[in-house]
This record gives sequence, C-alpha cells and structure tokens, in this order.
Amino acid sequence: MPDIDFWYSIGSTYSFLTIMRLDAWCEENSATVTWRPFNVRAVMSEQRNIPFAGKPVKSAYMWRDIQRRASKYHIHARLPAPYPISDLELANQVALLGMSEGWGKGFTQALYRIWFEEGVEAGSEQAISEALFRCQQDPMPVLARARTPRAEAALKAETDTAIRLGIFGAPSFVVGGEVFWGDDRLEDALSWARVGHVV
Repeated sequence: MPDIDFWYSIGSTYSFLTIMRLDAWCEENSATVTWRPFNVRAVMSEQRNIPFAGKPVKSAYMWRDIQRRASKYHIHARLPAPYPISDLELANQVALLGMSEGWGKGFTQALYRIWFEEGVEAGSEQAISEALFRCQQDPMPVLARARTPRAEAALKAETDTAIRLGIFGAPSFVVGGEVFWGDDRLEDALSWARVGHVV
C-alpha cells in the first residue's frame, strides 16, 4: 500500500481535527501515516489565498463547523481558540525538528491541546515551551536550534515540496501524487492508497 503523507501546519484550525484523531484512526484502519509540517501561511500568501481572519461570517462558520466535527469525533475543544497564531514559522520549525528526532508528533499533539483545550495561543513561546515540556524536551536548547538558519531553511524546503505537490491548504493528504485536502478527505486518501480510487 502506498504511503499516506499528512501535510499540516501548526496554525491551521482544521488540522486540529486530524491531529487529535489520527493515531486512533491509523490503529483502526491498520494504516501508516507520515507527519509533514510545513508553512501553510507562506503557501497561501504565494497563492493569494486569504484565510478566515478578518472575515467574521466565515470565521463564525469555521468555529461552528469545527465544533460540530469535534463532537462527531468525541474530541474536546474550547472554542473559539485564539486565532490567528503569532509565530507560525517557529511552531512549525520546532515540529519539523522534532520529526527528525522522534518527538515531533507528540509535540504537535501537545501544542494543539494547549491551544484548543486550554486557550493558549499556539505561536506563543509559553505554549511552545509547555508543549516541549510535555514531550520531555528542554525548551531552551530546542527553541535555540529551531531559530537557526538551518531550521528556517528546513521548513522552507518542506514548504517548497508541498507547493510542488500541489498543496494549497492544511490539512492535506498525499498518496502517490494525489492530493486530498481537508480533514474530511482522510478516508478518501486511505481508499486511494488501498485500491487506487475513491470508494
């Protein structure tokens, strides 16, 4: 079965739904997913795609929609969460660093809980540091490494890869070059991985 790549960006509200349910979903479906953090803000800026911020009617719909879907998945959330987040780049540079060292997924899950359950803005150093503590990492050296040009370049490289794949938003799932955008397309991605079409 082809791999499923899960492209997400800390700062994406809808990614919360996938991040909180993905481990259980993988277990239920005997599926393996590779987590790929990237900078969705850079992608949206390049494509002149304006997000929900500054659009009160669309934002109200977004929060209600997330609330409905979270209830469907039995995921706890205190909404609306602080949005947009301040330092999207740093949060994702930390996550990407963690992916190379084995703690990136746990960091991402912890940070989204802090953001969506505790109401602490996910781009803040306070939230990032607390998430690092929760996955047994020392925040000061990790944050120092995440702020280096090397870490910045790594996130840019991943973001460039996402753009080349045709990704324009988060969460997205990629299977053999096919892009599936949105938390509600996870099952379609699995179907494509298994049989080469959506059933």
